[in-house]
Amino acid sequence: MRTVVVTGSASGIGRATKELLEQRGDRVIGVDLHDADVTVDLTTPEGRTDLVEQVRELSGGTIDAVIANAGLAHESPATVAVNFFGAVATLEGLRPLLVGSPAPHASLTSSMASIMPNDNALVELLLAGDEAGALLRCEELIKADQGALIYGSSKNALSRWMRRVAATAEWAGAGIPLNGVGPGIVVTPMTQDMIATEEAREALSAQVPMPLHGFMGPEVVARLHAWLISDENTHVCGQIVFIDGGSDVVIRGDSTW
Repeated sequence: MRTVVVTGSASGIGRATKELLEQRGDRVIGVDLHDADVTVDLTTPEGRTDLVEQVRELSGGTIDAVIANAGLAHESPATVAVNFFGAVATLEGLRPLLVGSPAPHASLTSSMASIMPNDNALVELLLAGDEAGALLRCEELIKADQGALIYGSSKNALSRWMRRVAATAEWAGAGIPLNGVGPGIVVTPMTQDMIATEEAREALSAQVPMPLHGFMGPEVVARLHAWLISDENTHVCGQIVFIDGGSDVVIRGDSTW
């Protein structure tokens, strides 16, 4: 039986992933603000430290996989605190517990919003690890009525951080595949206000076109996370796999080549 840590396990993609992995026979240590095996606040340094300590105690010191999924989509500093600093602290803090596994894996939840407009200043502060500066920049964006850039900036920085470290000695060199998923619009509590009316759904569809089957349920993303941390994944390294019904293709075409 494998032991997998899933953050944001109380709802949405995290909950769907936890349930899927448990159905497949894994032991899942769920992490969230409530209704979880480990209840911590990932917006704070104390919560991030507590996460590592509690997982170490519950797991006996070894885990087989971690899925850093917890996230927010608010126009607030808390979004970068969780989406970037919480995710990075989760992965870096739990990496030593992965080393003892015969087949360790790690995955994170980014977003197709990572390729949408973002604030370069905020992204650079995040990549520099300057949490105080990043939180201040969020406040500046909110005051300038540009708070909508916060979410995409946090996911852009997280994706770039993952690309920078995935092939290093600490990850690939230690036999740990580190990858992520980039979902389009997922029907979860996080997005319910965005799709509450037909008018809102049409507006979001225009911004995030998903020609293949449209919006999706969280179980779709859960299946991709499950594969990325499975024993079948031996060589995928440092990739954000877009699972977005075609949004990336529509928006960027062949510009990545």
